[in-house]
Amino acid sequence: MNATGSAAAAAPAAAAQPAAYTADEMMTACAARALPDGTVCFVGIGLPSAAANLARATHAPNLVLIYESGTIGAKPDRLPLSIGDGILAETSDAVVSVPEIFNYWLQPGRIGIGFLGAAQIDKFGNINTTVIGETYDRPKVRLPGAGGAPEIAASCREVIVVMWQTRRSFVQRVDFVTSVGYGNGPGQRERLGLPGAGPRKVITDLGVLEPDPATCELTLTGVYPGCLRR
Repeated sequence: MNATGSAAAAAPAAAAQPAAYTADEMMTACAARALPDGTVCFVGIGLPSAAANLARATHAPNLVLIYESGTIGAKPDRLPLSIGDGILAETSDAVVSVPEIFNYWLQPGRIGIGFLGAAQIDKFGNINTTVIGETYDRPKVRLPGAGGAPEIAASCREVIVVMWQTRRSFVQRVDFVTSVGYGNGPGQRERLGLPGAGPRKVITDLGVLEPDPATCELTLTGVYPGCLRR
């Protein structure tokens, strides 16, 4: 076999080499980059917490982290195991009640960015974490529920959604609207009286989607290395 043939034969093997990062690591890095320094951020446990603390440790040292348990300005030196992890209270600027977090901080629009996950999301960024199936009373799957997600989606100045992308999770219309994105399209949030801007980024294991300025439909704006756009 000549040199050209050898190189051609070797090419598929080289292309098959695994990436130097996992999908979760890429999602964490993308979410961290979306957090400007000085922003007040409502954080959940898991990937959002990792992203927020990565941002605070790198480009956003003045990022203010608020956890649902009532800790404001937490500065953990390790990733917390839950919202009740003692490291959050020990390193925070203040600890307040859960009602105060929602009534004073969240609902009046004092939080800049909120993180959300989703079991389903549709083209207008509406989120379902309640039931899968045609009816609420007899669903195929009953999900964990809303928690504080509807308030976060309604009142944070903007929302970042972090989730894995599959045909089952990205649907034309969600089975149940747990948290409103852009409703039925442009102007729906304003008609509902929702003060926040809605989902500004959806970060998945394949890429990043953002709402189209005219239609509010989620549009692919970034693809990770090695992922093909189809």
